[in-house]
Amino acid sequence: MSLYVRIAYLPAGDSAVVVEFGDAIHPAIHRIVRGFMLALQQHPIPGVRECIPTYRSVLVLYEPARLWYHEVIEQLKARAAHLEADAIPVPRTVNIPVIYGGRGGPDLEFVAEHAQLSPDEVIVLHSDAEYLVYMLGFTPGFCYLGGLDERLETPRRAEPRTGIPAGSVGIAGRQTGVYPIDSPGGWQIIGQTTVRLFDPHRNPPVLIQAGDIVRFVPQKDMKTEFNHRLHRLFLKFFSSFSNRCHRRNLWL
Repeated sequence: MSLYVRIAYLPAGDSAVVVEFGDAIHPAIHRIVRGFMLALQQHPIPGVRECIPTYRSVLVLYEPARLWYHEVIEQLKARAAHLEADAIPVPRTVNIPVIYGGRGGPDLEFVAEHAQLSPDEVIVLHSDAEYLVYMLGFTPGFCYLGGLDERLETPRRAEPRTGIPAGSVGIAGRQTGVYPIDSPGGWQIIGQTTVRLFDPHRNPPVLIQAGDIVRFVPQKDMKTEFNHRLHRLFLKFFSSFSNRCHRRNLWL
């Protein structure tokens, strides 16, 4: 981890400032990002339109007609000076049910082969971890999660798919996440969830926020399970029927 001794205030165009706290992806740096966001929420700056947290910084967008750049910096420094006084709430845990493999997880076998593990071992490693939501981006509600077991690190697909269904759970490098809407993408898809991470008709429309903890909970594919049971029953019935016919010489 590399935390800056002094917070960096960097101009981003003529109406935004990047407040940077470090140069690495680390829970401790992210905790400071959350604390700064909380300070801005509790003590809003008139003229600031939006604040967007990232892995290690906060983008602050302001109205240049109301605030000079140096005024924004002064206000931001005043908020940063009281980070210790702002209590960060306990993270919320969100459980995401996932059906791994099958049609909804076409790349599970590839991830397992790359990691030299069985598909079941991949599922256990992926679902045993707790994932910190560092930031949202790419598409509405897409969460960038930290905490993936290093054994599951897998490169992106050589050729991205033009369409990935909403709810697809994927791995790319040391990251894992869930596609909130139908979109193109190059992550390795290992499962599917029915949870809607983004719903424009819901308030708020985004289910998961930065700072939350995500857990993936394996679920059985009931349709596939039913088909497997039906197939086993058919084989059992056919075997029994065949034996009876053989004993009674009923085969023609």
